[in-house]
Amino acid sequence: MDSAEVEFLAEKELVTIIPNFSLDKIYLIGGDLGPFNPGLPVEVPLWLAINLKQRQKCRLVPPEWMDVEKLEMMRDHERKEETFTPMPSPYYVELTKLLLNHASDNIPKADEIRTLIKDVWDTRIAKLRVSADRFVRQQESHAKLDNLTLMEINTSGAFLTQVLNHMYKLRTNLQPPGGAQSQDF
Repeated sequence: MDSAEVEFLAEKELVTIIPNFSLDKIYLIGGDLGPFNPGLPVEVPLWLAINLKQRQKCRLVPPEWMDVEKLEMMRDHERKEETFTPMPSPYYVELTKLLLNHASDNIPKADEIRTLIKDVWDTRIAKLRVSADRFVRQQESHAKLDNLTLMEINTSGAFLTQVLNHMYKLRTNLQPPGGAQSQDF
C-alpha cells in the first residue's frame, strides 16, 4: 500500500460542513448523506466536503482536535511518553494535509496547525526509528507497535520488511543444517 492509497482511505473519514445550498437526502452506496440546508452543519465524507468546498458550496468545520492548544498538548504528551500515544484520528496527517490544502481559509491558525502536526509526525517517526533499531539490535522475533497510524506503518513498512528478511537469511545461514552429522574418526 502506498501513501496515495492511505490518503484515499482517509477521504472516507467524516467531517462537518456548513452548506450554503438546499438538497434532500442523497443515497449513496456508502450510506445516506444529508439533508443539506443552508447554515445547518452536516457530516459528510472528506472527499465530498472537498468537492463541495472547491465548488464554493460549503464551509468546512475543522475537526475538534485541529486546535492549536490541543495539538500543543498532544505534541508535548507524545514527546514525554516512551511509547506511541493514541492519535485523535487514525488519519490525522492525511486529514490535516487535505484540509489545509483545500480549506485553509476555514481553519484558524492554519500555519501553526501545519507546524504542530509536522512536529508530532517527526516525533513519532523518530520513536519508530529508535524502536526499529532496538528491535534489530536485540534480535527480537516480534514486536508490538500499538497506536501507530496506517501512514506511519506505510512509511517504515518497506524498510522494516527488508531488514527482517535480511535478519531471517542471516539467522538461517548461521544455523547448522538439521540433518547434518559430524564425522568422527
